Amino acid sequence: MYKRALEWLRAITLLLDALLVNIAFFLAYWVRYELQWFREVEEAYYVPFRAYTPSALTLTAILLIVFVMERVYSPRRGRPWLDEMYVIFRGTVTGIATMILLSLVYRPSLQSRLIFAYDALIIVILLGASRLLIRAVMARLRKHGIGVDRLLVVGAGEIGRAVMRNIVAQPELGYQLIGFVDDAPEKAHTDLGRIKALGDTGQISELISGLAIDEVAITLPWTARRKVLNIIAQCEKHNVRVKIVPDLFQLSLSQVDTDDINGVPLIGIKETSIRGWNLAIKRAIDIVGSILVLLLLWPFFALVALLIKLDSPGPVIFKQMRVGRGGKEFTVYKFRTMYKGAESYQASLQSLSESSGPLFKMRDDPRRTRVGRLLRRASLDELPQLYNVLRGEMSLVGPRPGMPAEVAQYQDWHMKRLQASPGMTGLWQVSGRSELTFDEMVLLDLYYIENWSLLLDFKILMRTIPAWLSARGAY
Repeated sequence: MYKRALEWLRAITLLLDALLVNIAFFLAYWVRYELQWFREVEEAYYVPFRAYTPSALTLTAILLIVFVMERVYSPRRGRPWLDEMYVIFRGTVTGIATMILLSLVYRPSLQSRLIFAYDALIIVILLGASRLLIRAVMARLRKHGIGVDRLLVVGAGEIGRAVMRNIVAQPELGYQLIGFVDDAPEKAHTDLGRIKALGDTGQISELISGLAIDEVAITLPWTARRKVLNIIAQCEKHNVRVKIVPDLFQLSLSQVDTDDINGVPLIGIKETSIRGWNLAIKRAIDIVGSILVLLLLWPFFALVALLIKLDSPGPVIFKQMRVGRGGKEFTVYKFRTMYKGAESYQASLQSLSESSGPLFKMRDDPRRTRVGRLLRRASLDELPQLYNVLRGEMSLVGPRPGMPAEVAQYQDWHMKRLQASPGMTGLWQVSGRSELTFDEMVLLDLYYIENWSLLLDFKILMRTIPAWLSARGAY
Protein backbone atom coordinates (compact mmCIF):
# COMPACT_ATOMS: atom_id res chain seq x y z
CA MET A 1 0.00 0.00 0.00
CA TYR A 2 2.72 2.48 1.01
CA LYS A 3 4.80 1.60 -2.08
CA ARG A 4 1.81 2.16 -4.37
CA ALA A 5 1.06 5.44 -2.60
CA LEU A 6 4.69 6.52 -3.08
CA GLU A 7 4.47 5.86 -6.82
CA TRP A 8 1.40 8.06 -7.08
CA LEU A 9 3.04 10.66 -4.85
CA ARG A 10 6.15 10.78 -7.06
CA ALA A 11 4.06 11.33 -10.20
CA ILE A 12 1.89 14.01 -8.58
CA THR A 13 4.91 15.76 -7.05
CA LEU A 14 6.79 15.82 -10.37
CA LEU A 15 3.80 17.33 -12.21
CA LEU A 16 3.25 19.83 -9.39
CA ASP A 17 6.92 20.84 -9.48
CA ALA A 18 6.72 21.44 -13.24
CA LEU A 19 3.70 23.70 -12.71
CA LEU A 20 5.27 25.57 -9.77
CA VAL A 21 8.56 26.16 -11.62
CA ASN A 22 6.63 27.90 -14.41
CA ILE A 23 4.57 29.88 -11.89
CA ALA A 24 7.81 30.89 -10.18
CA PHE A 25 9.26 32.05 -13.51
CA PHE A 26 6.17 34.19 -14.16
CA LEU A 27 6.38 35.69 -10.65
CA ALA A 28 10.09 36.39 -11.17
CA TYR A 29 9.24 38.16 -14.44
CA TRP A 30 6.54 40.16 -12.65
CA VAL A 31 8.95 41.22 -9.89
CA ARG A 32 11.62 42.16 -12.44
CA TYR A 33 9.52 44.04 -14.99
CA GLU A 34 6.36 45.14 -13.19
CA LEU A 35 7.46 45.75 -9.59
CA GLN A 36 11.05 46.54 -10.66
CA TRP A 37 12.61 45.81 -7.26
CA PHE A 38 16.26 46.86 -6.72
CA ARG A 39 16.76 47.84 -10.37
CA GLU A 40 14.44 49.78 -12.69
CA VAL A 41 13.87 48.73 -16.29
CA GLU A 42 13.98 51.41 -18.95
CA GLU A 43 11.08 51.38 -21.38
CA ALA A 44 13.40 50.61 -24.29
CA TYR A 45 14.57 47.40 -22.54
CA TYR A 46 11.10 46.13 -21.63
CA VAL A 47 10.60 42.53 -22.85
CA PRO A 48 7.16 40.84 -22.98
CA PHE A 49 6.73 37.55 -21.10
CA ARG A 50 6.18 35.56 -24.31
CA ALA A 51 9.85 36.19 -25.16
CA TYR A 52 10.80 34.31 -21.98
CA THR A 53 8.58 31.27 -22.70
CA PRO A 54 11.42 29.18 -24.25
CA SER A 55 13.65 30.00 -21.27
CA ALA A 56 10.89 29.00 -18.80
CA LEU A 57 10.28 25.68 -20.53
CA THR A 58 14.02 24.96 -20.81
CA LEU A 59 14.53 25.75 -17.10
CA THR A 60 11.62 23.46 -16.19
CA ALA A 61 13.18 20.57 -18.10
CA ILE A 62 16.64 21.21 -16.61
CA LEU A 63 15.31 21.41 -13.03
CA LEU A 64 13.24 18.24 -13.32
CA ILE A 65 16.28 16.37 -14.68
CA VAL A 66 18.47 17.74 -11.87
CA PHE A 67 15.82 16.89 -9.25
CA VAL A 68 15.62 13.32 -10.56
CA MET A 69 19.44 13.04 -10.40
CA GLU A 70 19.39 14.48 -6.86
CA ARG A 71 16.77 11.82 -5.91
CA VAL A 72 14.20 14.43 -4.92
CA TYR A 73 11.49 12.05 -6.13
CA SER A 74 12.90 9.05 -4.28
CA PRO A 75 12.12 10.01 -0.67
CA ARG A 76 13.00 7.70 2.18
CA ARG A 77 10.62 7.05 5.04
CA GLY A 78 10.60 9.75 7.67
CA ARG A 79 12.93 12.13 5.81
CA PRO A 80 12.85 15.47 7.72
CA TRP A 81 11.44 18.46 5.84
CA LEU A 82 14.68 20.41 6.27
CA ASP A 83 16.66 17.58 4.67
CA GLU A 84 14.27 17.55 1.72
CA MET A 85 14.53 21.34 1.44
CA TYR A 86 18.34 21.13 1.36
CA VAL A 87 18.16 18.72 -1.59
CA ILE A 88 15.66 20.99 -3.37
CA PHE A 89 17.84 24.06 -2.71
CA ARG A 90 20.94 22.29 -4.01
CA GLY A 91 19.10 21.07 -7.10
CA THR A 92 17.64 24.53 -7.76
CA VAL A 93 21.05 26.20 -7.55
CA THR A 94 22.50 23.59 -9.92
CA GLY A 95 19.64 24.06 -12.40
CA ILE A 96 19.75 27.87 -12.31
CA ALA A 97 23.54 27.84 -12.71
CA THR A 98 23.16 25.57 -15.75
CA MET A 99 20.59 27.94 -17.23
CA ILE A 100 22.85 30.96 -16.71
CA LEU A 101 25.74 29.16 -18.44
CA LEU A 102 23.46 28.39 -21.38
CA SER A 103 22.42 32.04 -21.56
CA LEU A 104 26.09 33.03 -21.85
CA VAL A 105 26.42 30.85 -24.93
CA TYR A 106 23.07 31.87 -26.38
CA ARG A 107 21.74 35.10 -24.90
CA PRO A 108 18.41 36.33 -26.24
CA SER A 109 18.52 40.04 -26.88
CA LEU A 110 17.57 42.36 -24.01
CA GLN A 111 16.63 39.51 -21.64
CA SER A 112 17.62 40.03 -18.00
CA ARG A 113 19.74 37.54 -16.06
CA LEU A 114 18.55 39.08 -12.78
CA ILE A 115 15.26 37.27 -13.38
CA PHE A 116 17.06 33.97 -12.65
CA ALA A 117 18.07 35.16 -9.16
CA TYR A 118 14.45 36.04 -8.38
CA ASP A 119 13.35 32.75 -9.91
CA ALA A 120 15.69 30.65 -7.74
CA LEU A 121 14.35 32.24 -4.54
CA ILE A 122 10.69 31.87 -5.55
CA ILE A 123 11.19 28.26 -6.69
CA VAL A 124 12.63 27.25 -3.31
CA ILE A 125 9.77 29.01 -1.48
CA LEU A 126 7.02 27.48 -3.64
CA LEU A 127 8.47 23.96 -3.63
CA GLY A 128 9.07 24.16 0.11
CA ALA A 129 5.46 25.21 0.70
CA SER A 130 4.21 22.43 -1.60
CA ARG A 131 6.18 19.84 0.38
CA LEU A 132 4.59 21.05 3.62
CA LEU A 133 1.15 20.82 2.02
CA ILE A 134 1.86 17.31 0.71
CA ARG A 135 3.04 16.20 4.16
CA ALA A 136 -0.12 17.60 5.75
CA VAL A 137 -2.34 15.80 3.22
CA MET A 138 -0.41 12.53 3.63
CA ALA A 139 -0.64 12.78 7.43
CA ARG A 140 -4.41 13.23 7.15
CA LEU A 141 -4.73 10.23 4.82
CA ARG A 142 -2.60 8.03 7.08
CA LYS A 143 -4.89 8.79 10.01
CA HIS A 144 -7.61 7.09 7.99
CA GLY A 145 -5.39 4.14 7.04
CA ILE A 146 -4.76 5.33 3.47
CA GLY A 147 -1.24 5.01 2.05
CA VAL A 148 0.19 2.96 4.93
CA ASP A 149 1.88 -0.43 5.13
CA ARG A 150 0.49 -3.00 7.56
CA LEU A 151 3.54 -4.12 9.52
CA LEU A 152 4.17 -7.24 11.57
CA VAL A 153 7.19 -7.21 13.91
CA VAL A 154 8.93 -10.51 14.63
CA GLY A 155 10.56 -10.38 18.06
CA ALA A 156 9.55 -8.41 21.16
CA GLY A 157 13.00 -8.03 22.71
CA GLU A 158 14.92 -4.78 23.06
CA ILE A 159 15.41 -4.37 19.31
CA GLY A 160 11.78 -5.22 18.55
CA ARG A 161 10.52 -2.70 21.11
CA ALA A 162 12.89 -0.08 19.67
CA VAL A 163 11.35 -0.62 16.23
CA MET A 164 7.83 -0.45 17.65
CA ARG A 165 8.38 2.74 19.62
CA ASN A 166 9.89 4.47 16.58
CA ILE A 167 6.82 3.53 14.54
CA VAL A 168 4.40 4.66 17.28
CA ALA A 169 6.25 7.99 17.68
CA GLN A 170 6.58 8.65 13.92
CA PRO A 171 3.30 8.08 12.06
CA GLU A 172 4.86 9.91 9.09
CA LEU A 173 6.87 6.73 8.39
CA GLY A 174 3.74 5.30 6.80
CA TYR A 175 3.36 2.15 8.92
CA GLN A 176 0.32 0.69 10.66
CA LEU A 177 1.67 -1.53 13.42
CA ILE A 178 -0.60 -4.60 13.40
CA GLY A 179 1.23 -6.44 16.19
CA PHE A 180 4.19 -8.67 16.99
CA VAL A 181 5.12 -12.32 17.45
CA ASP A 182 7.71 -13.87 19.73
CA ASP A 183 8.69 -17.41 20.67
CA ALA A 184 8.98 -16.58 24.38
CA PRO A 185 5.59 -17.62 25.88
CA GLU A 186 5.37 -14.64 28.24
CA LYS A 187 5.91 -12.22 25.33
CA ALA A 188 3.88 -14.09 22.71
CA HIS A 189 0.66 -13.56 24.67
CA THR A 190 1.30 -10.22 26.44
CA ASP A 191 0.22 -7.07 24.61
CA LEU A 192 2.38 -3.94 24.70
CA GLY A 193 -0.40 -1.48 25.40
CA ARG A 194 -2.60 -1.49 22.31
CA ILE A 195 0.10 -3.26 20.28
CA LYS A 196 -1.23 -6.80 20.00
CA ALA A 197 0.77 -9.92 20.85
CA LEU A 198 -0.17 -12.35 18.05
CA GLY A 199 1.52 -15.56 19.16
CA ASP A 200 4.78 -17.21 18.12
CA THR A 201 6.76 -17.32 14.87
CA GLY A 202 5.07 -20.56 13.85
CA GLN A 203 1.91 -18.57 13.08
CA ILE A 204 3.51 -16.04 10.72
CA SER A 205 2.15 -17.59 7.53
CA GLU A 206 -1.42 -17.58 8.86
CA LEU A 207 -1.07 -14.02 10.19
CA ILE A 208 0.22 -12.72 6.84
CA SER A 209 -2.80 -14.15 5.06
CA GLY A 210 -5.42 -13.41 7.71
CA LEU A 211 -4.33 -9.86 8.57
CA ALA A 212 -3.30 -8.69 5.08
CA ILE A 213 0.27 -7.92 6.17
CA ASP A 214 2.29 -5.78 3.71
CA GLU A 215 5.69 -5.95 5.40
CA VAL A 216 7.45 -8.00 8.07
CA ALA A 217 10.28 -6.62 10.25
CA ILE A 218 12.49 -9.35 11.73
CA THR A 219 14.25 -8.34 14.97
CA LEU A 220 15.49 -11.73 16.14
CA PRO A 221 19.00 -12.25 17.63
CA TRP A 222 21.88 -13.21 15.35
CA THR A 223 21.87 -16.74 16.83
CA ALA A 224 18.45 -17.43 15.23
CA ARG A 225 19.88 -17.54 11.69
CA ARG A 226 17.96 -20.65 10.57
CA LYS A 227 14.66 -19.30 11.93
CA VAL A 228 15.24 -15.98 10.14
CA LEU A 229 15.82 -17.75 6.80
CA ASN A 230 12.62 -19.74 7.31
CA ILE A 231 10.61 -16.56 7.98
CA ILE A 232 12.10 -14.90 4.89
CA ALA A 233 11.03 -17.91 2.79
CA GLN A 234 7.47 -17.66 4.14
CA CYS A 235 7.34 -13.93 3.34
CA GLU A 236 8.61 -14.50 -0.20
CA LYS A 237 5.98 -17.21 -0.67
CA HIS A 238 3.24 -14.72 0.22
CA ASN A 239 4.90 -11.91 -1.81
CA VAL A 240 5.36 -9.83 1.34
CA ARG A 241 8.31 -7.50 1.80
CA VAL A 242 10.67 -8.40 4.63
CA LYS A 243 13.21 -6.23 6.48
CA ILE A 244 15.85 -7.55 8.88
CA VAL A 245 16.95 -5.41 11.81
CA PRO A 246 20.39 -6.55 13.03
CA ASP A 247 20.65 -6.98 16.78
CA LEU A 248 24.29 -5.80 16.75
CA PHE A 249 25.25 -8.05 19.65
CA GLN A 250 22.11 -7.14 21.64
CA LEU A 251 22.91 -3.42 21.72
CA SER A 252 20.01 -0.99 21.91
CA LEU A 253 19.46 0.74 18.57
CA SER A 254 19.90 4.05 20.38
CA GLN A 255 23.52 3.10 21.14
CA VAL A 256 24.48 2.35 17.55
CA ASP A 257 26.53 4.85 15.55
CA THR A 258 27.23 4.03 11.91
CA ASP A 259 29.88 5.43 9.58
CA ASP A 260 31.84 4.25 6.59
CA ILE A 261 35.31 4.48 5.06
CA ASN A 262 35.04 4.46 1.28
CA GLY A 263 31.99 2.19 1.43
CA VAL A 264 33.24 -0.05 4.25
CA PRO A 265 30.63 0.14 7.07
CA LEU A 266 31.80 0.95 10.58
CA ILE A 267 29.62 0.35 13.65
CA GLY A 268 30.40 2.08 16.91
CA ILE A 269 28.78 2.97 20.23
CA LYS A 270 26.91 6.27 20.31
CA GLU A 271 26.86 8.39 23.45
CA THR A 272 23.56 9.39 25.04
CA SER A 273 22.39 12.64 23.48
CA ILE A 274 21.21 14.37 26.71
CA ARG A 275 24.60 14.95 28.25
CA GLY A 276 27.50 17.42 28.26
CA TRP A 277 26.79 20.66 26.41
CA ASN A 278 23.38 19.39 25.28
CA LEU A 279 22.36 18.91 28.90
CA ALA A 280 23.71 22.38 29.81
CA ILE A 281 21.74 24.02 26.96
CA LYS A 282 18.58 22.15 27.92
CA ARG A 283 19.02 23.23 31.54
CA ALA A 284 19.54 26.87 30.52
CA ILE A 285 16.33 26.80 28.46
CA ASP A 286 14.48 25.27 31.43
CA ILE A 287 15.62 28.06 33.76
CA VAL A 288 14.86 30.92 31.37
CA GLY A 289 11.54 29.40 30.26
CA SER A 290 10.25 28.68 33.77
CA ILE A 291 11.19 32.16 35.04
CA LEU A 292 9.40 33.84 32.10
CA VAL A 293 6.24 31.78 32.59
CA LEU A 294 6.22 32.43 36.34
CA LEU A 295 6.60 36.18 35.80
CA LEU A 296 3.80 36.22 33.22
CA LEU A 297 1.34 33.99 35.08
CA TRP A 298 1.73 35.00 38.72
CA PRO A 299 -1.67 36.85 38.72
CA PHE A 300 -3.29 33.68 37.38
CA PHE A 301 -1.57 31.65 40.10
CA ALA A 302 -3.06 33.98 42.73
CA LEU A 303 -6.55 33.62 41.20
CA VAL A 304 -6.33 29.82 41.12
CA ALA A 305 -5.14 29.77 44.75
CA LEU A 306 -8.12 31.88 45.78
CA LEU A 307 -10.58 29.61 43.94
CA ILE A 308 -9.11 26.50 45.54
CA LYS A 309 -9.40 28.02 49.01
CA LEU A 310 -13.01 29.09 48.44
CA ASP A 311 -13.99 25.72 46.98
CA SER A 312 -12.83 23.33 49.72
CA PRO A 313 -10.76 23.28 52.92
CA GLY A 314 -7.11 22.31 52.71
CA PRO A 315 -3.80 23.62 51.34
CA VAL A 316 -3.53 25.27 47.91
CA ILE A 317 -0.45 23.29 46.94
CA PHE A 318 -0.44 19.50 46.93
CA LYS A 319 2.91 17.76 47.55
CA GLN A 320 3.73 14.25 46.46
CA MET A 321 6.85 12.09 46.18
CA ARG A 322 7.92 11.25 42.64
CA VAL A 323 10.90 9.46 41.11
CA GLY A 324 13.23 11.48 38.89
CA ARG A 325 16.36 10.95 36.86
CA GLY A 326 18.47 8.03 37.99
CA GLY A 327 15.76 6.86 40.40
CA LYS A 328 16.24 9.83 42.75
CA GLU A 329 13.09 10.75 44.66
CA PHE A 330 11.89 14.36 44.94
CA THR A 331 8.79 16.28 46.03
CA VAL A 332 6.56 17.43 43.18
CA TYR A 333 4.28 20.47 43.59
CA LYS A 334 0.79 20.75 42.08
CA PHE A 335 -2.37 22.75 42.66
CA ARG A 336 -4.62 20.68 44.89
CA THR A 337 -7.45 19.14 42.84
CA MET A 338 -8.83 16.68 45.42
CA TYR A 339 -10.39 16.86 48.83
CA LYS A 340 -8.05 16.80 51.80
CA GLY A 341 -6.91 13.25 52.64
CA ALA A 342 -7.98 11.86 49.26
CA GLU A 343 -4.84 9.71 48.90
CA SER A 344 -5.96 7.39 51.69
CA TYR A 345 -8.99 6.34 49.59
CA GLN A 346 -7.05 5.33 46.46
CA ALA A 347 -6.72 1.69 47.51
CA SER A 348 -10.51 1.32 47.68
CA LEU A 349 -10.82 2.76 44.15
CA GLN A 350 -7.97 0.77 42.61
CA SER A 351 -10.34 -1.72 40.93
CA LEU A 352 -11.98 1.20 39.06
CA SER A 353 -8.74 2.40 37.47
CA GLU A 354 -9.12 3.02 33.72
CA SER A 355 -5.38 2.81 33.04
CA SER A 356 -3.18 -0.20 32.37
CA GLY A 357 0.02 -1.08 34.19
CA PRO A 358 1.01 0.61 37.45
CA LEU A 359 -0.77 3.90 36.68
CA PHE A 360 -4.00 4.86 38.45
CA LYS A 361 -6.35 6.91 36.25
CA MET A 362 -10.08 7.40 36.77
CA ARG A 363 -12.16 9.65 34.54
CA ASP A 364 -14.83 10.49 37.15
CA ASP A 365 -12.75 10.32 40.31
CA PRO A 366 -15.11 11.13 43.23
CA ARG A 367 -12.23 12.57 45.26
CA ARG A 368 -11.90 15.53 42.88
CA THR A 369 -13.22 18.99 43.85
CA ARG A 370 -15.26 21.21 41.53
CA VAL A 371 -12.30 23.50 40.84
CA GLY A 372 -10.06 20.45 40.67
CA ARG A 373 -12.05 19.00 37.78
CA LEU A 374 -11.52 22.17 35.76
CA LEU A 375 -7.82 22.33 36.59
CA ARG A 376 -7.24 18.67 35.68
CA ARG A 377 -9.24 18.99 32.49
CA ALA A 378 -6.98 21.83 31.32
CA SER A 379 -3.81 20.37 32.96
CA LEU A 380 -3.40 23.63 34.85
CA ASP A 381 -2.86 21.80 38.14
CA GLU A 382 0.71 21.05 37.04
CA LEU A 383 1.84 24.69 36.68
CA PRO A 384 3.50 24.79 40.16
CA GLN A 385 5.94 22.20 38.80
CA LEU A 386 7.75 25.20 37.29
CA TYR A 387 9.31 25.42 40.76
CA ASN A 388 10.57 21.84 40.33
CA VAL A 389 12.03 22.89 36.97
CA LEU A 390 13.86 25.80 38.60
CA ARG A 391 15.27 23.43 41.23
CA GLY A 392 16.59 21.13 38.54
CA GLU A 393 14.40 18.19 39.59
CA MET A 394 12.33 18.40 36.41
CA SER A 395 12.56 19.79 32.90
CA LEU A 396 10.04 21.60 30.73
CA VAL A 397 10.04 18.56 28.42
CA GLY A 398 10.63 14.97 29.47
CA PRO A 399 8.97 11.71 30.60
CA ARG A 400 6.13 11.76 33.12
CA PRO A 401 7.47 11.47 36.70
CA GLY A 402 6.26 8.26 38.32
CA MET A 403 5.39 7.69 41.95
CA PRO A 404 7.62 5.32 43.99
CA ALA A 405 4.80 2.73 44.17
CA GLU A 406 4.50 2.82 40.37
CA VAL A 407 8.24 2.54 39.78
CA ALA A 408 8.36 -0.49 42.08
CA GLN A 409 6.12 -2.29 39.56
CA TYR A 410 8.23 -1.37 36.50
CA GLN A 411 9.59 -4.12 34.28
CA ASP A 412 13.29 -3.97 33.41
CA TRP A 413 12.70 -2.20 30.09
CA HIS A 414 10.42 0.36 31.79
CA MET A 415 13.32 1.48 34.01
CA LYS A 416 15.11 3.07 31.05
CA ARG A 417 12.69 5.99 31.17
CA LEU A 418 14.52 7.11 34.34
CA GLN A 419 17.58 8.00 32.24
CA ALA A 420 16.20 11.51 31.65
CA SER A 421 14.78 14.22 33.92
CA PRO A 422 10.98 14.07 34.07
CA GLY A 423 9.12 16.85 32.31
CA MET A 424 6.02 19.01 32.68
CA THR A 425 5.11 18.01 29.14
CA GLY A 426 6.42 15.31 26.86
CA LEU A 427 5.84 13.17 23.81
CA TRP A 428 3.30 11.06 25.72
CA GLN A 429 1.33 14.11 26.88
CA VAL A 430 0.97 15.52 23.35
CA SER A 431 0.10 12.12 21.84
CA GLY A 432 -3.09 11.39 23.74
CA ARG A 433 -2.24 11.40 27.45
CA SER A 434 -4.65 9.12 29.33
CA GLU A 435 -5.98 7.66 26.07
CA LEU A 436 -2.66 5.79 25.74
CA THR A 437 -1.74 2.71 27.73
CA PHE A 438 1.19 2.64 30.12
CA ASP A 439 3.35 0.56 27.76
CA GLU A 440 2.65 3.01 24.92
CA MET A 441 3.63 5.87 27.22
CA VAL A 442 6.93 4.16 28.02
CA LEU A 443 7.60 3.47 24.32
CA LEU A 444 7.16 7.17 23.54
CA ASP A 445 9.32 8.20 26.52
CA LEU A 446 12.14 5.90 25.39
CA TYR A 447 11.88 7.25 21.83
CA TYR A 448 12.24 10.78 23.26
CA ILE A 449 15.32 9.83 25.31
CA GLU A 450 16.99 8.06 22.38
CA ASN A 451 16.25 10.79 19.83
CA TRP A 452 16.43 13.95 21.94
CA SER A 453 17.29 17.24 20.26
CA LEU A 454 16.47 20.90 20.84
CA LEU A 455 14.27 20.73 17.76
CA LEU A 456 12.32 17.79 19.23
CA ASP A 457 11.82 19.73 22.49
CA PHE A 458 10.57 22.72 20.48
CA LYS A 459 8.14 20.55 18.50
CA ILE A 460 6.74 19.03 21.71
CA LEU A 461 6.31 22.46 23.31
CA MET A 462 4.48 23.70 20.20
CA ARG A 463 2.24 20.60 20.19
CA THR A 464 1.50 21.12 23.90
CA ILE A 465 -0.55 24.25 23.14
CA PRO A 466 -3.19 22.56 20.90
CA ALA A 467 -3.14 19.47 23.17
CA TRP A 468 -3.88 21.73 26.14
CA LEU A 469 -6.66 23.56 24.26
CA SER A 470 -8.31 20.34 23.09
CA ALA A 471 -7.95 18.65 26.52
CA ARG A 472 -7.66 15.33 24.67
CA GLY A 473 -7.11 12.46 27.10
CA ALA A 474 -6.99 14.77 30.13
CA TYR A 475 -8.70 13.58 33.31
